Amino acid sequence: MKATVEQMKSINQWQAQEYDNQLAFVSEYGKSLIPWLRPTEGESILDLGCGTGDLTHEISQYEVAVTGIDASSDMIAQAKKKFPELEFWEADGQQFETERQYDAVFSNAALHWMRKPRNVVDGVWHALKPGGRFVAEFGGKGNVQIIVNALEEVLERHTGIKASERNPWYFPTIAQYSTLLEDRGFVVRQAYHYDRPTKLADGEDGIIGWLAHFGDDYFEGFSSEKVKEWCQEISEIVIPKLWKNDAIYADYKRIRIEAFKPEV
Repeated sequence: MKATVEQMKSINQWQAQEYDNQLAFVSEYGKSLIPWLRPTEGESILDLGCGTGDLTHEISQYEVAVTGIDASSDMIAQAKKKFPELEFWEADGQQFETERQYDAVFSNAALHWMRKPRNVVDGVWHALKPGGRFVAEFGGKGNVQIIVNALEEVLERHTGIKASERNPWYFPTIAQYSTLLEDRGFVVRQAYHYDRPTKLADGEDGIIGWLAHFGDDYFEGFSSEKVKEWCQEISEIVIPKLWKNDAIYADYKRIRIEAFKPEV
């Protein structure tokens, strides 16, 4: 199948409506992280990289005061529209400051977009009360490696650029991320790296749709017609490796981590 013009027009513009429609799995998988958070009635919790607010709302059901922040103004606007009773504000997780401290900071599927992880860890540290906890899940070492390899292979073949230099993601090992946290003073209680094959929507067009949401950094400066052609090539490389039964299952690998800010 071919990519539609509509699919490729808005490469990675973080259009909130499309995000909700096609990438609902992000929040669905994130629900399983909430038991690690253990929200307790009366707590204040910050949702870092909240997207369109689905998990912020889920956390609020535990009778806590939860605030969602995200760098995308479109995502925040959609979150406010969906959940007007909750507090959301636009902020870059790599350089955010809070007026108050929280009992916990929660983050799902956002930290791998932040290429300055030490800044993020500093922000989380300052946002937490002494004794507060940080619970997060994000892409770990090897995440979507099959897709990335195909993407970079096709780009380099057609453009001659060093495509790896356009990679927008930070996929650390457990040791790398735990070291960042411990260097800042956190105590890491749990850290888990696991495979999570993730079913993509749209059948054989699944990779094309995925690239339409996440591939912008790679495709910047190239015409939409060229990008359409390259995405089709990428799809043809990836499908034999990731197709299972009736869909493409992206090769997601995740890190799930829990850390505490000591009382003293």
